[in-house]
Amino acid sequence: MTEWTSKKIRVRVPATSANVGAGFDCLGFAVNLYTELELELTTEDVFEFEIEGEGSAEISANKNNIVTTSIQKFLSRLKDPESKKIIGMRMKMKNAVPVARGLGSSAAAIVSGIFAANECLDRPMSKDELLNLATEIEGHPDNVAPALFGNFTTNITKTVNDQIFVDSFSFKPKLHLKFIVAVPKFKLSTKKARAVLPRKVPREDAIFNISRVSMLIASLTTGSEKFLADAFDDRLHQPYRLKLIPGMDKVFDAAKKAGAVGVCLSGAGPSLMAFTLYRLRNAGDISRAMYQAFLDNKIRSSTKVLNLDTTGAVVI
Repeated sequence: MTEWTSKKIRVRVPATSANVGAGFDCLGFAVNLYTELELELTTEDVFEFEIEGEGSAEISANKNNIVTTSIQKFLSRLKDPESKKIIGMRMKMKNAVPVARGLGSSAAAIVSGIFAANECLDRPMSKDELLNLATEIEGHPDNVAPALFGNFTTNITKTVNDQIFVDSFSFKPKLHLKFIVAVPKFKLSTKKARAVLPRKVPREDAIFNISRVSMLIASLTTGSEKFLADAFDDRLHQPYRLKLIPGMDKVFDAAKKAGAVGVCLSGAGPSLMAFTLYRLRNAGDISRAMYQAFLDNKIRSSTKVLNLDTTGAVVI
């Protein structure tokens, strides 16, 4: 890094949906719903943070918010003496990702912070190094990897000498998919959603999930539609989280009856995701069916029809 001069960068990071049914904690994909962050790092002793959109009334405007702490962790890892002169930052965030709804809002915040800081400093870290750092902050790679790389990602996490390393494979499916997400008007923290999961699972359930996620990735990468109907099924997390989301099974059934080729919990929930093929032109029918099924269970929700984001984090 050469002698530090102030620089302003604006980045865009996509929302993500993790797990995708059987791919618990290792599979995810990016969608065209975005967090945008404008960041200026400076040697001035200043801190400014403005946010508009989703979460503007909830995300802290002080130095303890997740964007700021992620940037601070990024800066702490740099060894160049010039980086130590950076003590201030100015940020403006525009967020369209629903908070605590299973669409990767925390991953988008983390990635937007460290990706923008990395660009401000002329990329002292590679994207793979950013992924390792983001995974360390988030705790798992299934959201941060597609937020960084776009498309679908499948990931392996390794710990060596207490340091996290992630191998991530990003791929664009050969099936032209549309995603329909139903977002309930209540929040569900990842901590609460993880608390209901058992520490041990039967061997049969583990085998069930391995077979389904293998079939799902095979279908996506080859363009085969034949086995999609069963490929999203899961026994490791969704059955245990069913009680946290009223009407979840009814929404799944309604989406399938309307023509969805697959359904799953989005991340830890409470949002529910349906998949359809673009050529079927039935995304609107599925959207209305999911909304009505939630309503029949006295849950207000909103629905969005989304496309795959293929770029991940970018400078705009």
